[in-house]
Amino acid sequence: MKYIVAIIRPEKLEAVQAALNERDIYLMTVSEVRGCGRQRGYTEIYRGQEVQIKLLPKLKVEIAVNDQFEKAAVLAISEAARSDGEGKIGDGKIFVLPLEDCVRIRTGECGGQAIGP
Repeated sequence: MKYIVAIIRPEKLEAVQAALNERDIYLMTVSEVRGCGRQRGYTEIYRGQEVQIKLLPKLKVEIAVNDQFEKAAVLAISEAARSDGEGKIGDGKIFVLPLEDCVRIRTGECGGQAIGP
């Protein structure tokens, strides 16, 4: 089993969900987060003063998948989250971690069966 964490632009969520659904991956957790990378933020004028915004709004998508879905999930996220087909700074990152165990609370199922198909 793998635990996939993707940091993406907020406007790319629907495209990422659609791409994952096409590959029969439906279960995910999405959180609003703030962060910075190579974008390094931006400057804006607020009440007549220049303000440096260093942490940009992003979404964190977390998905637990069985091993056979790992490559499909990573490919779906990377293609759907990429800007303009070529990609731009700030499109995000995908992290793939080993997942030791999973338990479905309702039924007590463990391992890959708790994740889904």
